[in-house]
Amino acid sequence: MFASVGTASAAAWRPLAAVAFSQIVGQKGASAFLLKTLSVSAVPRLRRRPEFLRVAATRRKWVAPGLIVQIRNRPPGEADTDDVRVGFTVSRKVGNAVQRNRARRRLKAAAQEVMTEHGSQGFDLVIIGRKNTLTRPYSALIGDLTTALKKLDAYR
Repeated sequence: MFASVGTASAAAWRPLAAVAFSQIVGQKGASAFLLKTLSVSAVPRLRRRPEFLRVAATRRKWVAPGLIVQIRNRPPGEADTDDVRVGFTVSRKVGNAVQRNRARRRLKAAAQEVMTEHGSQGFDLVIIGRKNTLTRPYSALIGDLTTALKKLDAYR
């Protein structure tokens, strides 16, 4: 008797749950698709550790109060694109995960603004966040990044 009651209630519940779940997944899938199409980054990214290490090995960098920029002149044909590629990193010295992510978002926004206008082709950049990245005004971060590009001969 109990098995049939449990089975009957489970059978009656499952289709309703499946419909509700498919509606939620369908809505999230559509919004994620829209977000991906709307937030296409114009600046290609460095994503793997060996790429970051190759940039650091050149030992060319500029230190500013809000950020550190490391640069590497990429040989022709090495990457899929001739555009400037940018990687971002923020160490645990900056703060907890929330603070590090906020610093990384600020650096990404500054790089998007500066690199689309003034980034030279054929360079790999790594932008490193510092403690001052969180408190420094956004316009000063833009100025720091612009100055670093000029000093490292990657400003166009």
